Amino acid sequence: MSVEKVIENEEEIPIARMKKTVFGAAIGNMIEWFDYATYGYLATVIAAVFFAPGNSTAALLSTFAVFAVSFVARPLGGVIWGYYGDKVGRKKILVLTVLIMSIATFAIGLIPSYASIGIAAPILLLIFRLVQGFSASGEYAGAAAFLAEHAPNKKRGLLVSMVPASTAAGLALGAIVASLLEFNLSSEALQSWGWRVPFLMAGPLGIFALFIRLKLEDPELFKEMERKEKFVKEEKKSPMIQGIKSNWRQVLVAIGVVSLNAVGFYIILTYMPTYLTEELGFNSAASILTTILSLGSYVFFLPMVGALADRVGRKPVLISACILFIFLTYPAFILLSWGGAFAILAQILLGVILAGNDGVLATFLSEMFPTNVRYSGFAISFNSSNALFGGTAPFVATFLISVTNNSFAPAFYLMGAAAIAFIALFWTKETANKPLRQG
Repeated sequence: MSVEKVIENEEEIPIARMKKTVFGAAIGNMIEWFDYATYGYLATVIAAVFFAPGNSTAALLSTFAVFAVSFVARPLGGVIWGYYGDKVGRKKILVLTVLIMSIATFAIGLIPSYASIGIAAPILLLIFRLVQGFSASGEYAGAAAFLAEHAPNKKRGLLVSMVPASTAAGLALGAIVASLLEFNLSSEALQSWGWRVPFLMAGPLGIFALFIRLKLEDPELFKEMERKEKFVKEEKKSPMIQGIKSNWRQVLVAIGVVSLNAVGFYIILTYMPTYLTEELGFNSAASILTTILSLGSYVFFLPMVGALADRVGRKPVLISACILFIFLTYPAFILLSWGGAFAILAQILLGVILAGNDGVLATFLSEMFPTNVRYSGFAISFNSSNALFGGTAPFVATFLISVTNNSFAPAFYLMGAAAIAFIALFWTKETANKPLRQG
């Protein structure tokens, strides 16, 4: 046999095809999350461009309110994308999500400022953020389910960890572009046209991702399910409704487990530059650069965590991450407040602990649901939890600091999410190294 193979049960999967599959899912996911996260890194600039001048705190809260409202579309998107992803295939939905995200992000880069068109500016911003949220709701779940169904049992944790890794790579790209703009442009130039650059980049990047994804194929596991007589008989029924009826306990538990990812991801990797600037007095460029370090440690450890979960199981890794967040988040925020090398250490520490959760979460959620409702179950639970806890995280953190005058308030919010996930994990079963559930 001339082509090296990896073996799952008795099925042989060419490594070259597996690499192509991983790259196709990951590159599209990276570009989607670059588009989606750019808003968070440029929040203070966007506040000045799109909202009435006079009260910087109110403008920033309004900016994060728009950020949070965009998550309203995610549970609805999870239902719609999940339904069609389970009905017509993973590939078609992944092509659509990257196309919609690219168009919406590019459109944001074309919106005139508040000074030019008044209240129409934030309204247009809100509309396109809702479209972004709708697209994002199908991306992460679809990419994870797609890779999980292609991957061998004993390598699933490692391969699916490429989904959060590519998400973080997209965030890192957004942070790098934002920091370059901060370094090289004056405040006037940044507010005038510089902030538009990363949004307009969505055009060519989206075309590239679309080209790559059009060459992918649906997993054989999904194709096999399509061929089954059982699937033909049930195709008139909504996979989403079937999924809720037969897996409603898993959906509720998954929402609880995802709460840590939702709060941790958006506090540590999206809100943090604003927190460092507004609450701790860092300059904008320094706050973004230190966040890049957090992203770097996060990306570096994700595959290690995925491989570890293949060896010791999903639950021990997830539970350990919860415990570390509960006990180390507050000390990490103290280190942040000390600045300098201590802040860098804190950012790296938070990135590593978050990787301990996210490196296995996508695999764990994919394994919780059977094939006929895998996309639906994952998308509904993941996006519902992100709408409740993730999209609101920057707003809640800013609000808590405002009403308590305690700059460490976001730490307690993150610790609370870790406690919720810790409790929810006791209602789950270990799924490592087992065949994916059929439906």
